Amino acid sequence: MVEVLTGITVVELAGALQGPAAAGYLRDMGAEVIKVEPPEGDPSRYHRGVNNFTPPGTLGAQFIHANKGKRTITVDANSEDGREVIHKLVAGADVFLTNFRESSLTRMGYGYEELRAIKPDLIYAAVNGFGPTGPDAEKGMVDGAGMARGGLMHMTGPRDGPPMLPGAVIADMAGAMQLALGVVTALLGRELHGIAQKVNNSSYGAQIWLQAWEIQQAAMTGNALKRDGAHHPNLPGMYGIYATADGEALFIAFHMTEESWQSFCNFAGMPEIGTDERWNAVTKRMGMGGDAEGKMAAQIRPYITRAIASKTMAEWLEFLESEPEIIYNRVCDHQDVLDDPQALENGYIQEVDVDMIGSTKVIGPTVTLSETPGSIKGSPPQLGQHTEEILLELGYDWDDIVRINDHSRQMLRQKFIALGMEPPF
Repeated sequence: MVEVLTGITVVELAGALQGPAAAGYLRDMGAEVIKVEPPEGDPSRYHRGVNNFTPPGTLGAQFIHANKGKRTITVDANSEDGREVIHKLVAGADVFLTNFRESSLTRMGYGYEELRAIKPDLIYAAVNGFGPTGPDAEKGMVDGAGMARGGLMHMTGPRDGPPMLPGAVIADMAGAMQLALGVVTALLGRELHGIAQKVNNSSYGAQIWLQAWEIQQAAMTGNALKRDGAHHPNLPGMYGIYATADGEALFIAFHMTEESWQSFCNFAGMPEIGTDERWNAVTKRMGMGGDAEGKMAAQIRPYITRAIASKTMAEWLEFLESEPEIIYNRVCDHQDVLDDPQALENGYIQEVDVDMIGSTKVIGPTVTLSETPGSIKGSPPQLGQHTEEILLELGYDWDDIVRINDHSRQMLRQKFIALGMEPPF
């Protein structure tokens, strides 16, 4: 089946998550992605994380997610041969995608101007930590640094305690998402207007965009919001997370009608609260309208806390499922998500085969196109799996291929020795 990006070729010179995840999205939507790895491979191949009882040598979860269905070639990008190979790949590509620092790319021979001279209509897509210009354009970055500087970490954690890390790599994945959007936007611009260009974004910028409402609020009022624990700092009313009688976590947003609010209060054993004039409208319960500081709305929280704590999660779910005008959800863990019929029905969770562990659940395309739907293109590649195949396609003969492979093996051997490890060959 033709997919929306069928016919687009992407050369990926990237590691870890932010760049590879962006290219992974493009692959799901039909683009061919050729991943260029150093002789030792993308480091995320080996980061196995915690609670990992899979066989030693199993690919890391981060690598599996970001690299499904790609072709991969291993070359030393700093060598003359490696530079020639990558330049040849770029000459036949539509997109060059990277998360390397710009100074390193220029030094290595992969700067924007150099690659544009090879392929004038190339879309050159680069993501970094803090943006393409400014005093910190070259500053090193990890996911937590983006969230710290972007303000998200400051807004996460208990009201009266220290800031905390959110439980996901939000900065990297948001940067990847925006890079993929930028690439598709630039490809459309090339198609409509004949303009090829450089695309830049950053984890830091993506954090700012994700918090547009909250940061805009600070800009308008001159007052930065303060974290509010289990509640949203800009929604002073009942919107938040509450504990049930059996200690599970239930998220309650709001009741869209007064009938559903009264029904909730009746079920919770506090029918008089349903008619209390302080909260007898959704705007009052959300701290909207005349309650500018949210003081009246905040007073509802102890009542909701006691109400939710009066019954078990099973009791609440049975009631709430009969009330379509109440917005709620049980707080799920990752295993719940993997088994959620809604996620499975929409193809958000699928299965692929992975070396050494067999069939495993993975994240599928979460963007749905009715006529040209994306799809997972296969398993993540073994290190260097397509090196010879790609070099032959580029016109190299076997003597060249042996020389390039021997150089890669020698570089890998030297890195093992430098780390005080015995080379595997």
